[in-house]
Amino acid sequence: MAKSFADFRYMTFDVVGTLIDFEGGLVGCLEEIAREAGVSFDGEEALALYRAARYMPDAGHFPDDLARVYGVIAPQLGLPSGAADGERLRDSVNDWRPFPDSADALARLARRYKLIAMTNAQRWAFAHFSRALGDPFYAGFTVDDTGTEKPDPAFFEHVFAFVEKDGGSRDEILHVAQSQYHDIGISRRLGLTNCWIQRRHAQPGYGGTIEPERFTEPDFHFISMAGLADAAGTKPAA
Repeated sequence: MAKSFADFRYMTFDVVGTLIDFEGGLVGCLEEIAREAGVSFDGEEALALYRAARYMPDAGHFPDDLARVYGVIAPQLGLPSGAADGERLRDSVNDWRPFPDSADALARLARRYKLIAMTNAQRWAFAHFSRALGDPFYAGFTVDDTGTEKPDPAFFEHVFAFVEKDGGSRDEILHVAQSQYHDIGISRRLGLTNCWIQRRHAQPGYGGTIEPERFTEPDFHFISMAGLADAAGTKPAA
């Protein structure tokens, strides 16, 4: 391994799926709608349909786009159609919760590193996610700030420019994420050291996240944020 944790000053984080349980939040809302409608429901099927709908050519910014996505997937899942339920799915983002280990791990890491959020979510959603995580970030970049989404290299360039203005360099960044498609592959191509948090380690497939063309072997690999915080030598609060 080329670098140790002592070589980094910054950790950049994907948020939705890495720190926030987006699959649990999405499936939970759809499951509730299905239960009220008396319809049987399969969470993994819903995630596969979501993945296809989310990356259609006419997709908008996340999570406002969830209202459109619902209109696409509801008939395929046998769920009631209508704008109200699409808005309900979009608004459920306000109730999406962090993974149980996220907030504590971030608080530990923030004692040693400058933490920077990099999310394809809109600013309104990121504000909620950050609060739920304990507002641990030194800086945050959203689709509203960058005008683009990962894996577009331009998103990363916004962060590199910020770090350079802060007196750092990309060599001092560890990029942490669960998505091979949005983060791990592109971070490797841009020369970043990366860390894969394999949130679906106990489940097959890629769930609600688009499958990459090829798998990228990460520099660091953990199945939880707690594993990363432990490996970085940051001790839990007494």
